[in-house]
Amino acid sequence: MSDTREGRSEGVLEVLDVPEEWKVTSSTEHFRARVITAVTDAVVMPEGEVVNRDYVVHPGSVVVVALDDRERVLMIRQYRHPVRRLLWELPAGLRDVRGESLQAGAARELAEEAGYRADTWHTLVDAFTSPGMTDERTRIFLARDVAPIPEGELDFVHRHEEADMPVVWIPLSDAVRRAMAGMIHNSQAVAGILAAYAASADGFASLRPADAPEA
Repeated sequence: MSDTREGRSEGVLEVLDVPEEWKVTSSTEHFRARVITAVTDAVVMPEGEVVNRDYVVHPGSVVVVALDDRERVLMIRQYRHPVRRLLWELPAGLRDVRGESLQAGAARELAEEAGYRADTWHTLVDAFTSPGMTDERTRIFLARDVAPIPEGELDFVHRHEEADMPVVWIPLSDAVRRAMAGMIHNSQAVAGILAAYAASADGFASLRPADAPEA
């Protein structure tokens, strides 16, 4: 009896995401909002059939895993209307400032959402948040050597969901436990927490620089 898994065994294919683009015969924009655009593309499948694929065009995001000298991670809580929950998350925001580097955007979000700055930055992980339905890509940074920004230097006014957004520091190991127990649901937070915990095994020596190019 033949092994139907032949060709999928270890070492046969390199596990590495690569660019690929199948032919699109038409593209329909359904609506354009402040942040997102809903689109349907007619995509030619490998066997020649044309099928519709709906997705959301998104500007992208940056996320910050801020660790203090006690290996505690900074987390914030924010209301997320689509899921009707208060979620514990990492400081994050859109890539919506023209010409701003990803690291600068992440530093801005850390300052605006949490009131902290950091002296040491590394790239922790890159991800597509939900590639079956959006082109949003996110870069999650590790920020260390953190310090609070003096109140007089802060000029950001929190509004709407950010008006009541508590900031807490919890041990990274506790954050991992909570993520694995289903107590933390935000996908970027889960990815960042687990990646930071894994990277701590070698003292973060294997991380990419903060300005590493996105593949």
